[in-house]
Amino acid sequence: MTRPLFDETHELFRATVAGFFEKEALPHAAEWNKAGIVDRSLFAKAGDLGLLGMAAPEAYGGGGIDDFRYNLVIIEEIQRLGLAACGLGITLHNDIVLPYFLTYCNEEQRDRWLPGICSGELITAIAMTEPGIGSDLASMGTTAIRDGDDYIVNGSKTFITNGINADLVVVAVKTDPAQKHRGMSLLVLERGMPGFERGRNLEKVGLHAQDTAELFFNDVRVPVANRLGEEGQGFVYLVSNLPQERLSIAAAGVAAARAALDWTIEYVNERKAFDQTIASFQNTRFALAEMATEVEIGQTFVDRCVAELNADALTAENAAMAKWWCTELQKRTVDRGLQLHGGYGYMLEYPIGQAYIDARITTIYGGTTEIMKEIIGRKLGG
Repeated sequence: MTRPLFDETHELFRATVAGFFEKEALPHAAEWNKAGIVDRSLFAKAGDLGLLGMAAPEAYGGGGIDDFRYNLVIIEEIQRLGLAACGLGITLHNDIVLPYFLTYCNEEQRDRWLPGICSGELITAIAMTEPGIGSDLASMGTTAIRDGDDYIVNGSKTFITNGINADLVVVAVKTDPAQKHRGMSLLVLERGMPGFERGRNLEKVGLHAQDTAELFFNDVRVPVANRLGEEGQGFVYLVSNLPQERLSIAAAGVAAARAALDWTIEYVNERKAFDQTIASFQNTRFALAEMATEVEIGQTFVDRCVAELNADALTAENAAMAKWWCTELQKRTVDRGLQLHGGYGYMLEYPIGQAYIDARITTIYGGTTEIMKEIIGRKLGG
């Protein structure tokens, strides 16, 4: 049944998205998981089909539609197919990085970067986290010291999604190391800049097909023309974009929980024990009832938040609520689903097993559950 949030156009788009990932990603998922990286061609093919840069103006090759419901459709189809690791790079590209280019680029920068971002020729990433600082961005040590028409960048970043594949990396730097929040700026570093080096593709517990890297900057000369917005406003820009980032993660959490529930319902209705289906046991029915109820609650809130985002009314607190609750829901639902699969749930040939290891990171990246509660609690006067 079509949800009230969507209209017929969104459902037609859903059919296109589903067909794309079924054809271009699903057959390669195992191979990419082993390789630790998605083939770059996935981005180019997504760009050809109009699945990248939907919010970018048509003049730059985008869809010209600033409607996060289309982003939500992509998120949901990726999770429904069990392709979290393969699709994360695309959702990061669309949901998290693109807004910085749309909001803070000047006309020259838009002409230079947006066509490639929309076509998939230029893959994007954002680099905030540094070793040892976690969510404390104001304590970052990466510096960008002005030298004429350039900045000289030194430092490092870690846990960077799309870190190996990325051609454009939005890097948070200190242009005034004496300041904390007010000394932060955003620079776009490009593949091939001398002194910009990528470390190893990090070996993770889950999300194996998603390249996650360390980045190192050794006297990288970055033109001032690669700065996004005003110097010293980087922290403000990051904070203003975080609600959409966290809503994207929340939406993926609910979609992953729904997928886990659907796989589990199918399994327990087929699998028998003691001459009856597992679904016929009261414990199973109660577990499924609880899972289904929580998924519907989470979905309702996420849909409301998407409507608020489209109306430019999504608050940081509501995004934080969605992010922590829906990702914790994801972990809880996938775990219960795996339990109902029994020993087969622990086998990676079943999608619930892959979903289990992929789910663990979601309460950490984009801001931990604890940080989300802190954001909410401060607003309440705590």
